[in-house]
Amino acid sequence: METILSIAGKPGLYKLVSRGKATLIVETIDEKHLRMPAFATDRVTSLGDIAMYTDADDIALWEVLTKVGEKEGLKEASLNYKKCSSKELRDYFAEVLPNFDQDRVHDSDIKKLLQWYNILVKNGYTDFKAVLAPTEGNNVDDRQEQENA
Repeated sequence: METILSIAGKPGLYKLVSRGKATLIVETIDEKHLRMPAFATDRVTSLGDIAMYTDADDIALWEVLTKVGEKEGLKEASLNYKKCSSKELRDYFAEVLPNFDQDRVHDSDIKKLLQWYNILVKNGYTDFKAVLAPTEGNNVDDRQEQENA
């Protein structure tokens, strides 16, 4: 189990490596694997805590990523989300998640989702449930103890 993070204002995704007193040590999920601190003032969000709005209950991000993976055969997204129109983006996403909330899910949310999907797939993260689904325990150490038990 790894903790995958998004840091507001910084591109890409990060893997939690360690914790300091007032910082998190994170590593970029790319070919460079750069390590850097994330401070308490940074807006850090775990991808495991994110959900997408639907007309019924919200659906966990890992479930949405799994559906994108099924559509794309676990390859990078076929849609060029950077250059496509809003209609193309929403039509594509409706194939993945037909009941997404048209009012509360913005184009930027779909683009971010596809960007994260591409980063994860490109770097070998294809079992989204194992990587992103919340587990028991309050922190990484608790989770590792449970996994090793």
